[in-house]
Amino acid sequence: MAHVLLTCFLALISTQLVESSGVFELKVHSFSSTRSVCKRSRDCQIFFRVCLKHSQDVISPEPPCTYGMGLTDIFSADPSSISSSAPIRVPFHFKWPGTFSLIVEAWNAESSDGQSTENQNNLISRLATRRRLDIGEDWSQDVHFEEQSELRYSYHVVCDEHYHGDSCSDYCRPRDDPFGHYTCDAAGTRMCLSGWKGEYCSEPICWSGCSEKHGYCEAPGECKCRLGWQGPLCDECIRYPGCLHGTCGQPWQCDCKEGWGGLFCNQDLNYCTNHKPCMNDSPCTNTGQGSYTCTCRPGFSGNNCEIETNECDSNPCKNGGSCNDRENDYTCTCPQGFYGKNCEISAMTCADGPCFNGGTCMEQVTGGYSCRCPAGYMGSNCEKKIDRCSNNPCANGGQCLDLGHSLMCRCRPGFTGPRCEINIDDCARNPCHNAGTCVDGVNDFTCTCTLGFTRKDCSVRADACSVFPCQNGGTCYTHFTGPVCQCPAGFMGSRCEFSLKPTAKPKADGLPAVLVVSFALGLVTLTLVVCAAIVVLSQIRRGRKAMASSVRNDLETVNNRPIGGSNPLSSLREKEAFLIPGGHYKVSNKDAALTSGPADKNGDKAAYKQKMVDYNLAKEEDRHAKNKFDQKSEGSVMVPPMSFPKEGLYHPVFIIQTEQQTEQCVFATEV
Repeated sequence: MAHVLLTCFLALISTQLVESSGVFELKVHSFSSTRSVCKRSRDCQIFFRVCLKHSQDVISPEPPCTYGMGLTDIFSADPSSISSSAPIRVPFHFKWPGTFSLIVEAWNAESSDGQSTENQNNLISRLATRRRLDIGEDWSQDVHFEEQSELRYSYHVVCDEHYHGDSCSDYCRPRDDPFGHYTCDAAGTRMCLSGWKGEYCSEPICWSGCSEKHGYCEAPGECKCRLGWQGPLCDECIRYPGCLHGTCGQPWQCDCKEGWGGLFCNQDLNYCTNHKPCMNDSPCTNTGQGSYTCTCRPGFSGNNCEIETNECDSNPCKNGGSCNDRENDYTCTCPQGFYGKNCEISAMTCADGPCFNGGTCMEQVTGGYSCRCPAGYMGSNCEKKIDRCSNNPCANGGQCLDLGHSLMCRCRPGFTGPRCEINIDDCARNPCHNAGTCVDGVNDFTCTCTLGFTRKDCSVRADACSVFPCQNGGTCYTHFTGPVCQCPAGFMGSRCEFSLKPTAKPKADGLPAVLVVSFALGLVTLTLVVCAAIVVLSQIRRGRKAMASSVRNDLETVNNRPIGGSNPLSSLREKEAFLIPGGHYKVSNKDAALTSGPADKNGDKAAYKQKMVDYNLAKEEDRHAKNKFDQKSEGSVMVPPMSFPKEGLYHPVFIIQTEQQTEQCVFATEV
């Protein structure tokens, strides 16, 4: 519970810190003390301390100073220094409560470095009182008497800039930005600038008469319409798009006016009255949906009865009478000798010679006459010559010639036929050369030439580059797709018409020293490895040659030894090992008698070499087999195939040990 109350108290203090601000000022006018420490005021250095606390019945001088604390500078205790000292300022950032506890202390300064209040022996005097003080610029005078001191002082509380009210809790800072447009009076009341309203003067005053419901403004004097409304004052609704003869009470409506219908009020329901479309006094009938019907009077026709019927169009007047059109009627003016509605009755007879151009007159039984016209003439009296060209019998602009008994058409160039109806095919003679395609025209032809040829008949080889010049010194080449330009350096485009901006070539930096050293060391190492490999291979090859030569020489020397040696049994076994053909072999691990003893090594070498007396008998066979088995047994002597009796399954193969080779060498083994 205590934690909750403490949290609420801190929140309240924080709110007050934000909402108000001011300063408490106290001015010390004079101070005197009878204590021994300050009897000589010229040598006494003092300072004053002010502590503000909340109102207490019993004032405790112990900290903390809940409302704040302030100190003066260190100065001499003489009256002039005290009276000229600056006021002590104790700022506060909360709502001024009005009542408070005031503690004023006079301290002796041990040094001029700082004001220390830790040593209570330096305390000269202390005033502790409770006061009530309202916000204002006026100073309140007060005096405090003690047995050993006297203190005269004044104090007041004023609000900081932009803070107003009885407790400095009304904040008002003039501003003209999106958050407000106002100034502040002495009491801290906001006064809106011209054209603004609202609690924080952030609402613009719109143009006079602007609809509050359908209009708004973002700056003073404006009137912007909301969606669906229009007009200077935003009091006119917007009709449905496409509405022609309608009105609206709300946006996007289309209420048709009288006489109009349809979704867009575009159908005239009383078209006859509004437009009077029927002419020549013809009656009009509305048929709905903007349509009508005109009932034409006799002598008129058309949708609106606008066409007057001409009765003379049918040539009702006979015998050369002239027709006169009347409204819904006609009259004929007859020539002399004719009468009747259509001048169809003749008052003449054949005796009067009425027929012209050689026409034959014939009397009619009912009265009157008729004329039989010769060829080329017509009319009731054969007075009209027949014009065979009157109906334009010649096609394609041909000229018609009436020859009396027939007609003839004179055709325009490019046409033929009796009536000029045939267009002469100008492509029939194949005028296009070099595989050109011919398109026939009127007395003309057009050739579509293949690539590389031109002129009207494609007879001239075309230079495609002549009509496609390359710019900026480019070279033109004829390609099967057309001319192609090869541009010089610094240009590009189909005609080399664009120039390339030169690009700065990066400067070639020298090779890094580390790379050069590494490359040199690698090259030296490679050279040493190659040389070492060559030396090793050379030594191996020389060793093989020397070993083979030594073995051969020793064996040849041994083969010269006589058979009757010191050990006939050993010589016999040697003979059998190298001379007996084919059979099975078994390696004998004993040295036989071929290995020389220690006395032999120190003595004559010839005795050692004479142990192989019969080797020459198999010398040729050994040479033949040496090429085949030399690679498998270096330094060994290959024994040619030999045969042993079949009684024994295994036969011995003896080991020969030379003085150049300390290990035993197997000449041949076979199982």
